Amino acid sequence: MVPSDEAGVVAVLREASAAGIPVTIAGAGTGLTGARVPLGGWVVSLEKFTRLEIEPGHARAGAGVLLRDLHAAAQSTGQFYPPDPTEAGASLGGTIATNASGSRSFKYGATRRWIERLRVILADGRVMDVARGDAIDFDPGTIPLPNVRKNTAGYLLKPGMDWIDLFTGSEGTLGVVTGAQLRLLPAPQNVLAGVIFFPDDESALDAVDVWRSASEARMLEYFDAPSLSLLRQRFPEVPAAAGAAILFDQELESGDPGEWIARIEASKALVNDSWLAQSAADRERFRRFRHALPELVNDTARRNGTLKMGTDYAVPLLRNREMLAYYRQRLAKDFPGRNAIFGHIGDAHVHVNLFSSPGDAQAATDLMLEFARKAVELGGTVSAEHGLGRRKKHLLKLQYAPEHLEAMQAVKRRLDPRNILGRGVLWD
Repeated sequence: MVPSDEAGVVAVLREASAAGIPVTIAGAGTGLTGARVPLGGWVVSLEKFTRLEIEPGHARAGAGVLLRDLHAAAQSTGQFYPPDPTEAGASLGGTIATNASGSRSFKYGATRRWIERLRVILADGRVMDVARGDAIDFDPGTIPLPNVRKNTAGYLLKPGMDWIDLFTGSEGTLGVVTGAQLRLLPAPQNVLAGVIFFPDDESALDAVDVWRSASEARMLEYFDAPSLSLLRQRFPEVPAAAGAAILFDQELESGDPGEWIARIEASKALVNDSWLAQSAADRERFRRFRHALPELVNDTARRNGTLKMGTDYAVPLLRNREMLAYYRQRLAKDFPGRNAIFGHIGDAHVHVNLFSSPGDAQAATDLMLEFARKAVELGGTVSAEHGLGRRKKHLLKLQYAPEHLEAMQAVKRRLDPRNILGRGVLWD
């Protein structure tokens, strides 16, 4: 079903609710956890919800607007929308459903922070128009949150939260988001970006520990040696001596890069081999460098006939090195030469990508579960930005006690008593 307006969605949901028919909301199909894959019932696409209006400081956009179009429209008016997930073809509705973040999350956080207003249709067809600060008309309870910068595991239930907090990140299980008003910022005039190469991991991690607190970077992204090996397929200029790299991006008030140059020179970086840029064209090249890596990982898996498994775990900043050391130790033992680690190291949120053959797929699955347990043991989360969907919902019970899961399910029952929305997503 492809309704063209809210009245069409209301009609579908009223009929589905009356008959108890499951409804799966389809976005752009870029999610990683299977939330839009239907298990029976009806599929409702919001692809026609593409209204997009840009005003000073704000954007009003339908759920079907693609991120690339939102970014381009904002840029054309001298503004920008801070959330920057890797997949520019994702729909706005999908990014709200998962509270997506991306590489700029180190400074700007995730999607939730930038939503000013939401249009939501509940399972029974009621339409809600909620603004930031609108109080929830029941007590959703409170659950303990991990001490991490990013967490999208389950529902956000905390004191003082509002309707926008609740619906954002609920993975389409509490209501259907049809549109949003978003906060925009003036586009920065001067931005310095760099891909800084290091001879080894420890040198890179030493730099991150300093730069995380000493700078106002928008992003700090990490690449290990296997990641750089993959990137050399498209970027042969990656220095042969590099064993790790950090990509940073920072707005400069004065346009003077001297402070960053001093930081880099004070580190153990391969200074003469590293890349710095202030021009828009070169910064776009660095963005492509970062976003090429997930594509290369997937291409490698397809070409070699292997299965690719990846993590989305994050830990407290002070446990970052411990988690990385654990990853490396276990991967070296069980999957040597068949892994790559990269991602949002500023947030202590890197993605482990593991290549397994059909014969050791179960061992790989078991290792992913072991990593999830370790992240939780260190005070972290089993999902920092992708959500859990259908494929990873089993991880929720690792992070939360039964009474906390029951608090979330009580919210689900209140807003969707017949369990028609996203049946099988998060909950069985």
